[in-house]
Amino acid sequence: MGALRNRTELLSVEWQEERARLMELLVWSVVWLFFGFMGMALVTATVIFLFPEDKRLWAAGAFAALYILGAIAVWTVLKKRMQERAFTESLDQMRKDAAWLESLK
Repeated sequence: MGALRNRTELLSVEWQEERARLMELLVWSVVWLFFGFMGMALVTATVIFLFPEDKRLWAAGAFAALYILGAIAVWTVLKKRMQERAFTESLDQMRKDAAWLESLK
């Protein structure tokens, strides 16, 4: 019974961690969308302002590059975070328990 209670508590802790991870993924997704939108808006503004005042073009292009690089950086973090497995500790403990039970037979 103690082992079962221990596993249940571990599963509960991992559930809380998974909820926090999903919230973090949501926040990173919003940040990625923001940077992506800002990059596209500035690329569009760059095309619109292609006319006189050549320095304005360079400034808008620099900001567009900055936002696009930000979106790429956030996307990299998101991909890495989404590849993490959930409930790894609980699964490892269950495998150990199963192996221990098999050894008793």
